[in-house]
Formats: sequence, C-alpha cells, structure tokens
Amino acid sequence: MKKSGKVAEKGRYANRIPGKCLFLLLSLLLFGCGTSNDGDTSETGLEELTKIEVTEYEGKDLSSLTDFRENSIKGPQYIDIDSYKLTIDGLVEQPVSLSYDEVLDNQKYTKVVTLHCVEGWSVDILWEGVLLADLFEGVDVQASADTVIFYSEDGYSTALPLQTIMDRQLMIAYKMNGVVLPPERGFPFQLVAEDKLGYKWIKWITRIELSDDADYEGYWEQRGFDNKADVKP
Repeated sequence: MKKSGKVAEKGRYANRIPGKCLFLLLSLLLFGCGTSNDGDTSETGLEELTKIEVTEYEGKDLSSLTDFRENSIKGPQYIDIDSYKLTIDGLVEQPVSLSYDEVLDNQKYTKVVTLHCVEGWSVDILWEGVLLADLFEGVDVQASADTVIFYSEDGYSTALPLQTIMDRQLMIAYKMNGVVLPPERGFPFQLVAEDKLGYKWIKWITRIELSDDADYEGYWEQRGFDNKADVKP
C-alpha cells in the first residue's frame, strides 16, 4: 500500500441559495437536503462517532458528523463491504471491479472542503480519500471520454466533466474528520465534489462510468437543477 499524502487546498465559499424557482426549491425541501435527521435512530451511532472525530485541523474548526441533514432519495444505504465492488467502465480499455481494499490500495489524501447544500446550509469537513485520477490510471481512459457519470446504491446518479475532475484533483472519500464514513454519510465512498453544490456529492458510489455524453443529467438535474452546480461567491 502506498504512503498517505496531503493536499493543502481548502474549500471556502459563502453560503448561497441559487436562484431556482419555488417549485424546484420545494421539491428539494421535500426530497433532498431539507429532510432533517432529527428522530432518526441512526443518530445514536453518529453521536458515538463525535467522541472520536477530529474537530480541528491546521487551525481551522471543523463541522461535526451530526451537522448534516438527510439528503438521500431513499434513506441511508447499508452496504455489505465483503461483497462490495466499485465498477469503473464505459469508455475505458480495461474496465475493472475493485473491492474496497483494492480502491484503498492507492495514495491517500486529506483535505478540508466545504459542502454547500442548495438549501443554504454548509459544513466544513476534513475528507480523506483517493484521487479519481489515480483510479483512472488503471483503466486506460479512451480519448473520446469527456464526462464521468457516478452511480449510487440507491439509484441516484450525477455527472461531472472529466476535465473538471482532473484539474481539481477530485477524490472519493472513505473517511471524514478522521473516522470511516458511517452509512448515513455515504459508506463506503462519497464524491468530494469541491466547488459544486451538494447534489453533486454523491454517496454510496457503486459505479463510475467514463462517457462522451456531456449533456448527461442525473437525478436532480433531470428535475431542473443546474447541471454545472457551481458554488459562486
């Protein structure tokens, strides 16, 4: 296994609610970032993790694992890690299905990045994971690929330009604030979509497809949300 490394950049942006129409915002409040975890029995486990999570990193105070709102379409997913496979396919020469340990057999990076939900709340979290660029090295991406589509255990999907992923050195995280992602936060892997709004931060990733469909629209994008999802100051 390769040694761990660090990426020093930090995501810092002001809270912002995009100018969406009332219908779209109400849709998200009902089904997206607007459903609170309050009353969820799984919070007991999250509360226990707060006793061991990192609360400060390089002089910056971090948000807690409990500072999120439930933003999944079907509730938290509970994945059997013994049978889990991360498939990377599409426009690649060598498609693969990697076990959890095989994904983690890459250099690790840590980075504080802010997640901004379209509803208006945000969290500053220390993420640890592996670069998508490192995973792509093993599959030999075809020259025609310009889009990366991510699929989740619960049927959710979203996409980002391949160039954005490479330029921003985006990662999929397996830890947050020093602890392994709990199921409520996306175990085994969540995309750290820096500079993008929360609906791009897909959790419970099971498949990554390299594609030439630059217009691909995921779950929320099909419902009218901006496909670029840029966080703006």
